[in-house]
Amino acid sequence: MSGLRVLVNAGPWLPVPPSGYGGIETVVATLVPELRRAGAHVTLATVGPSTLEADDHLRPLPEPAFRSIAMPYNRVSGIAHAHMQVLVDALRERDRWDVVHDHLEVVGPSVLAAMGTAAPPTLQTLHWDLRKHSEFYSAFDGRGRVRFAAVSASQLERAPANLRRQTLGVVPLAAPPPLEVAADPGEHALVLARITADKAQDVAARICRRAGVPLVLAGPVAGIDDPEELERRLADGDEALRAHPDVRYWLDEVRPLVDGTTVTWVGGVAGERKERLLRSARALLSPIRWAEPGATGVVEALARGVPVVGTPRGVLPSLVEHGRTGFLAAEEDDLVRHLHELDTLDPQACREAAEQWTPVGMARRYLEMYHRLLEENPA
Repeated sequence: MSGLRVLVNAGPWLPVPPSGYGGIETVVATLVPELRRAGAHVTLATVGPSTLEADDHLRPLPEPAFRSIAMPYNRVSGIAHAHMQVLVDALRERDRWDVVHDHLEVVGPSVLAAMGTAAPPTLQTLHWDLRKHSEFYSAFDGRGRVRFAAVSASQLERAPANLRRQTLGVVPLAAPPPLEVAADPGEHALVLARITADKAQDVAARICRRAGVPLVLAGPVAGIDDPEELERRLADGDEALRAHPDVRYWLDEVRPLVDGTTVTWVGGVAGERKERLLRSARALLSPIRWAEPGATGVVEALARGVPVVGTPRGVLPSLVEHGRTGFLAAEEDDLVRHLHELDTLDPQACREAAEQWTPVGMARRYLEMYHRLLEENPA
C-alpha cells in the first residue's frame, strides 16, 4: 500500500486540527498521520492556519470560513467553490495524485465528478445526516469515479437508494489518542459539541439541574469560542449575529438555564484544556435530537473511561452499550434517573469498548477502499 498519492480535501471551514469544535477536521487530523505512517504520500487541502503535518498542503483560503456557514445561501455559496477552484486547477496537473479523499459536503463530489477523467478517482466520506440534500443524493451519478464511504450503518440506512448503490462501505470514526495530561476526577457532566438545537444543550442543562449534577457546556456558538466575545458583539448590536439560528437557540433556550454554578458555558475548548475537562468528567452527555452519524466525541469519552448518557438516536446505540458503557433513554425523566446511576458503570469497560475504533484501523479501511476504487478505475 506504500507510495499511494492521496489528496485529502478537508474543505474551507475550519483548520486541521481544529482549535476547538470541528468533528470533520478532527477526523482528518486523526486519519492523515496514520495514512502517512502506512506509506501514503498525503497532500492536505485546508485553510491557512492549519498546522497538521502532511507531505504537502494546498491552502486556497487564508482564513477559516466556519462563522459564515449558516448565513443565507447568497452570501456563502461562493466560499466552497472558491476553495474547490484551487483544487480544480491543481488537479489539472495530471498524474500528481492517485486518489482524492473528499470531506466537503455536496460541492466536493459534484465538482470532482464534473471533471470526469481530468480528476483522479474520488472517495467522499459522508459526515452528515443523509436526509439532507436528498435531491442531490437521489440523482447524483459519480459514474464509478466518485464513490462514498459512510461513517455508520445507521447513517447509511437513511441514505437514498441511489447513494447506497455508490457507497463502498462503512468506516467507523476514530478519535485521536488521549493526551498525557493529569486530571483528578471531577463531579461535572460534560457536553462537548457546538451549541445548536440538534445537540440539545437545553435538555442537558435541564436534566443536570434536576439531578443536581454540575454541567459544563463546551463548544462554540455560531463559530465563536470566547463567551466574552459573543456577549460583547451582541451588546454592540450585531444584528446579523443575533439572527444566526444557533445564536437564537442559545439566547432563547440555553442561556436562561446557565447560572454559572450548576450549568456553566466555557466556550470552545481544545488541547490540554479539553483533555482535562473530558478526563475529569463523570459522564459525557449527548441528548441529541438528530440522527448523529458519527459522534467522535462519544469515542473520545469512552477511550478515557468516561461513560456516555444520551438519547438512542443515530449512531449512539451502536457506540454505547446501555447499562455497561453508559445509558440511553428518550425521555428526560429517565435521563435524570440515569445520572444517579453513573457509579454502577466501570470505566475499564468503557476503555475496552473504544478499542475497536482505532486510528490505525480507520486508516487501514480507507486504504483498502482507495485500492478498490483504483481497481475499478484503471488508468
